[in-house]
Amino acid sequence: MAVVPLHLNPPPPPRREAKVKLRDLLAARPDLNERMLALRDMGRRVRACEVHLTTTCNIRCKGCWYFEGGFDAAVPETSDIGVIRAFVDRLDAAGVTQATLIGGEPTLVLNRIVPFVERLPYLTISSNGLRPLPVAGFENVAVAISLFGGGPLDDDLRAVRPNGSTFTGLFDKALRHYRDDPRVTFVFALSENGLQYVEPTVRAIADNGNQVTFNFYSAHGTDQPLRIDDEKRTLAEALRVKELYPDAVVSHPYFIETLITGRTHWGGRFGYDVCPSISVDLPEHAARIGNGQPAIEGFAVYGADYETLQFCCTSGDCGGCRDSQAVYTWLVVNQNRFLDSADQLQTWVDLAEAYWRQWYWAQRHSPNFARRHSPAPTR
Repeated sequence: MAVVPLHLNPPPPPRREAKVKLRDLLAARPDLNERMLALRDMGRRVRACEVHLTTTCNIRCKGCWYFEGGFDAAVPETSDIGVIRAFVDRLDAAGVTQATLIGGEPTLVLNRIVPFVERLPYLTISSNGLRPLPVAGFENVAVAISLFGGGPLDDDLRAVRPNGSTFTGLFDKALRHYRDDPRVTFVFALSENGLQYVEPTVRAIADNGNQVTFNFYSAHGTDQPLRIDDEKRTLAEALRVKELYPDAVVSHPYFIETLITGRTHWGGRFGYDVCPSISVDLPEHAARIGNGQPAIEGFAVYGADYETLQFCCTSGDCGGCRDSQAVYTWLVVNQNRFLDSADQLQTWVDLAEAYWRQWYWAQRHSPNFARRHSPAPTR
């Protein structure tokens, strides 16, 4: 796996200096104290991992990093529930409390989800929405439903069967499966080619009683997966729809801007040398872990053999990645970059709360993370 770390990012501020700044800011803004405590408590509760639950999927999305990258054939898949239970037991014993289960398509192998439900308090599955995750037995599982481009573009990009034949209505089917289901967050990968569909797609999600977080559509398998011709127009439309549906769109505006541009106010540029969502114990990451940029403590991604460590949370094609959760965690673990003013600190608190608000299991831990509901905008 070819990775070229480009050290374009400024080093993080010294911890002692950051600690003093934070103390002074909280003294000046005591209203942020309780919110900071809730965020620290949530951070202490969660030790995360990601698991390739299965290599099988019932569709073949265009630009899917899993199949474009050959992850379906990278390791031998196991279906042995005894092996899977033993794996989850090891996670639990090691202090892991949260797992994100991806594929392939997790809803095709419900029996493999059960051991995780039984042992880990915080669980998310990533699904294409074609099959519903039952409520019974999975009441507290967060469900992240993928969505590419919106409108008819979603069918063009995702509604492709493994044999290559196409169908229509994938998004509509997901809406029917999960109407008014509080477990669900749609993960809407924005595409420059589908900007006209952003508002009606978000409206449909809001009218369905669900919430949505934005992602960035990367056309994996092409020469320029992150190509975007009019960045300002794409960002403006995403922010406009966020303002129109401030509660249904759970993504914070700062995150949206960083997701689309890859840049931050401190001169940071998203890439391998700062991405925190890597399997930290892999020897290949020794230099990255040693460069001083924060990473998710103890984070690991496992293949469908429930043993082999994977490079990171997605493709490992760092030059073509703008994964929403990797970008979001990059911002969350960089609290010390938001300490030059009280307004900056409040921005970080707001976006960190919005990060946790994405997941059903986190929403119950603090009213600051709870889902928000406001009247639909006048049409």
